Amino acid sequence: MPKKLLIALLAACTLNAAAAEKKPPPVEVYVPHLCLACLDWAEHLRQNGFPKVTVKEVEDLPALKKKLKVPEDLESVHTAVVAGYFVEGHVPAEDIHELLKEKPKAYGIAVPGLPRGAPGREFSMPTCETGCTMLDSQTAEREVRREMFNTMVVYKDGRVKVWARH
Repeated sequence: MPKKLLIALLAACTLNAAAAEKKPPPVEVYVPHLCLACLDWAEHLRQNGFPKVTVKEVEDLPALKKKLKVPEDLESVHTAVVAGYFVEGHVPAEDIHELLKEKPKAYGIAVPGLPRGAPGREFSMPTCETGCTMLDSQTAEREVRREMFNTMVVYKDGRVKVWARH
């Protein structure tokens, strides 16, 4: 094997190994008060490749959301910041990894509201992929235990689009 080719292959392997070892950036989660759903979401991130996740209570969360350019119609309870992007609500870790990989010209991504079944909003009962319902044992009413939801991306040019469907 020619020496130049061998050197090029070794350099490529070294770069790939360095990229694989690169740790994800820290995530700062801002909450108006500590709640189990927000803490569960932070733990979901830790379990899915974000080892440094901090949760901080803030007095004026609406002001922070405004500063980060989170659209009002996409708001949830907590707001996180990672690598300069906002992450609003119960966004799955896989969507954040994709955001960091793609690096779109965006302010951030959001899961509006509090959809059941989103990370941190799961119940102890099993979930499924199709928006399950369960029967209440006391009445004939059905209760939704998992809702379908979208992660939205907010581009810097003002567009808002679906980033991922869940």
